[in-house]
Amino acid sequence: MKDTSKSKTQLTVVEEEVKEKEIEAIASAADIESIKEMMKAGLMYGHKTNRTEPKFKSYISLSRNNIEIIDLSQTLLAINEAAEFLKKIISENKMVLLVATQSAAQEAIEKFAKKFNFPYVKNRWLGGLITNFKVLSTRIEKFKKNQIDMEKGEFDKYTKKERVVINKNIARMRILFGGLENLTKLPDALLIIDSSLKNHKTAIREARQLNIPVIGIIDSDDNPEFVDMVIPANDHAKMSIDFIIDKIMEKIS
Repeated sequence: MKDTSKSKTQLTVVEEEVKEKEIEAIASAADIESIKEMMKAGLMYGHKTNRTEPKFKSYISLSRNNIEIIDLSQTLLAINEAAEFLKKIISENKMVLLVATQSAAQEAIEKFAKKFNFPYVKNRWLGGLITNFKVLSTRIEKFKKNQIDMEKGEFDKYTKKERVVINKNIARMRILFGGLENLTKLPDALLIIDSSLKNHKTAIREARQLNIPVIGIIDSDDNPEFVDMVIPANDHAKMSIDFIIDKIMEKIS
C-alpha cells in the first residue's frame, strides 16, 4: 500500500522540489502546465524506496520521506508516445485489448473500451486467451449467443429449475467473458493500465509469445523491461489512472 499519511506541508515541499526539477527538463509552457496537472493528479508518487525495482531507477526523479518520486517529464513523453501509437492502430482499424483488474481502474477501462469499441479484461486473464484464441473465441461466441437468447426470452420455455441453472451458467460466463464480446480476432496490442505487472504476467507472456506489443503503466516496484512501451506513473490511485487514460483518449480522439 502507498503511504498516504504525508501532511500537506510535506506534500508542498515535495511538489516544489519536483516542479523545479521537472521544469528544468522541459521547454514549452504547455508541457509545464501538463506537468502541474500531473502533479495534482498524483502521478509522481511511486512506492516506498524499499520496494523499488532496480531497473526502474532511471524513471525516478528523487526520493522523499522514503517514497520514490517519478520523473514526470518522462511520464509526459510516454503518454504522448503511447497516444500516437494507439492513434495509428485505430486509424488502421486494428484492435487493442485493454487489461485492468483492479477496482481503481474499472471506470477508466470501461470508458476507454466503449469509446473505441475495444475488448477488455476486468476480472482476470484467462490462460490461453490469445495463445489459444481459436478455442477461447468459441466460448466467447457461446456467451454472446446465450445473452442474446436471454434477451429474446428464448429460455422462457424451460422450467423454473432449468432457468435457474441456465442463469447461473450465464452469470459465471459473464464473469469470465464480460468485456470480451468485441474480441473477434487476435489483438494488435495490449494496454495494461493498472496494478503490478506481477498480476499480469500470464497476459504479458502470451503477448510476447505472439509478438504483440504491450503498453503498460508501470510503477516503481515493477520491471519496465517486461513491456514494450513504458508509462512510468502511480498505477494504484484512481485519480492517476483516470488522468492518464483521459489524456490518451483526448489525444487520439
